[in-house]
Amino acid sequence: MHAVLEYTYADDYLESRGQYRADHLRAGWEAVERGELLLGGAIGEGPFKGLLIFTGENPLEAAKAFAAADPYVINGVVTSWSASPWTTVLGNEAATPVHP
Repeated sequence: MHAVLEYTYADDYLESRGQYRADHLRAGWEAVERGELLLGGAIGEGPFKGLLIFTGENPLEAAKAFAAADPYVINGVVTSWSASPWTTVLGNEAATPVHP
């Protein structure tokens, strides 16, 4: 299983993230090095949303722990977040591959 962490950013995201960005990115790269985080980044127009894809032994708990400690969340750059399990079935990295 994988997990998806979705962020909704404040309207002033591009301005407000500056002082927290280095710590946010550092935390992300540390999660990558631990083998928990596969990909992360901003999506859409704005951007006012972010997606982070987690893996490992307990990806949902890793996603929740990441959000709870993320400087963007703690300091209001992220206005809301949700973490959801993601049953991946297609692709080389799928947790539960399904073939026809």
